[in-house]
Amino acid sequence: MRGVAVLHRLTEANGMLSLSGLERATGLARSTVDRIVATLARMGYVRLDGRDAILTPRVMELGNAYLAALRLPELLSAHADRLADELDESVSLAVADRDGIRFIHQATRRRAMSLSFRIGDLLPAERTAPGPLFATEWTEEEWQTWRERRTRDPRNTAYPTIPPPPNTAHATDGHDGGDEDGDFIRRTERAANENYALDDQLIEPGLVAVSVPVRDPRTARIACVANVVSHTSRHTAAHLRATLLPRLRTAVAAMEETLRQAPPPHPGPPPAGLATWTGASKQELGREFIESLARGLTVLTAFGEGRAELTLTDAAKATGLSRATTRRALITYEHLGLVTPAAHRTFTLTPQVLSLGFPPLSRTTLPRIATPHMTSLTAEIEETTSLATLTDAGDEIQYTAQATASHVMSVHITVGTRQPAASTSMGRALLTPSPYTLMDEELEQGVRTIAVPIHDRTGRVIAALNAAAHAARRTPEQCVDEILPALRSTAAHIETDLHTASRFTHVPLT
Repeated sequence: MRGVAVLHRLTEANGMLSLSGLERATGLARSTVDRIVATLARMGYVRLDGRDAILTPRVMELGNAYLAALRLPELLSAHADRLADELDESVSLAVADRDGIRFIHQATRRRAMSLSFRIGDLLPAERTAPGPLFATEWTEEEWQTWRERRTRDPRNTAYPTIPPPPNTAHATDGHDGGDEDGDFIRRTERAANENYALDDQLIEPGLVAVSVPVRDPRTARIACVANVVSHTSRHTAAHLRATLLPRLRTAVAAMEETLRQAPPPHPGPPPAGLATWTGASKQELGREFIESLARGLTVLTAFGEGRAELTLTDAAKATGLSRATTRRALITYEHLGLVTPAAHRTFTLTPQVLSLGFPPLSRTTLPRIATPHMTSLTAEIEETTSLATLTDAGDEIQYTAQATASHVMSVHITVGTRQPAASTSMGRALLTPSPYTLMDEELEQGVRTIAVPIHDRTGRVIAALNAAAHAARRTPEQCVDEILPALRSTAAHIETDLHTASRFTHVPLT
């Protein structure tokens, strides 16, 4: 529970917080924070940069487990992306999370004024367009939970991704929300009759949205909600309803047909060797490694495509953990709201798993992923390292990241610089199917460079990583013998993070 609290606080702090900040935010003793962070660092979920703990893309495997088990992003994201292109507006998919909504896919348009919500962000139902649609299926108990939350937190302080409600007159007098709450109830009634809902600047002035439910063909219940978001400078709420709602309904019909025709999921292999790895880590690190935390988090990764519902035995078998250990983890996570019991004595993940580090990283870029690894590589080989991609024309490379070595005379090329692809080691690594390329003073006298390709999840080469050294420091043979192994290892680490981050999100190359 304490480890989950640390992940929550890091997520709320946009992925980075000092150790003393974590101590204050969680109320935990500093020694406990240190041990938790050391354990998460060993798992690859955070890295330490001085006194700061920073979430890494590896932590996204927790959210990936939920999204893979859900299947909706895999099946429906292409429809959402096409609709965003057609309308030239941001389109999102959202699921219900208690009395809130949580985004599972975003197709965002790049504008000066653009949508800032991320996959995994949680919003209160009453301040959104999807909220009334989900509320049409609430039980009386769920309505009561919402009322209690509104009384306890009328200004939505538990939702840091949105500003306070525009009308906060009731916030200091203890009322339950008055007209605001009544308006949500009326919007829910309209949504039940009309099968769509509008957000007319409920989140903040200028933001408007229209939503339509995507129903599960097996149960006719809402599987998710498709949501089109715009700005009043482009559309009023009434104009959204008149012009974009029909096209949104058409897209939703296609989504429902995709769900109807979807074949059964094919479960891939579950994570292997986790119990052995946690045991070995405990032996190596001693009390600085919290084995119960590591084992508990590995239970979450046992879920996935084709493994949406797991019995206690299934989860124990997938992770290699004992039934007793797995049972304690599942009971703890049920208490925290991360798993919920399902039919036939099984458990499923809840959308709250996305709150464990996913939102801050869901809009990361390849340079951000690569830079920490490049910094470590530069420190190891004591040479400048760079990352580059091909330009759209394909005849030039563009430098996108660099870690500069601390020599009096070292290679330094400004990020954004372009060079002819055929004349650089990175260009040749991008253009030719070679495991590495070496250039010996071809672009500039005295400079030797060696580069390796970076592959995406499909195996396509999308970037290149190189090291540049002065000819007086390294012979060509030394570049191959001394630099290439470290270069390849770093490329593999970058690819691992990239593949994790890009499983359900778009990772820009620049």
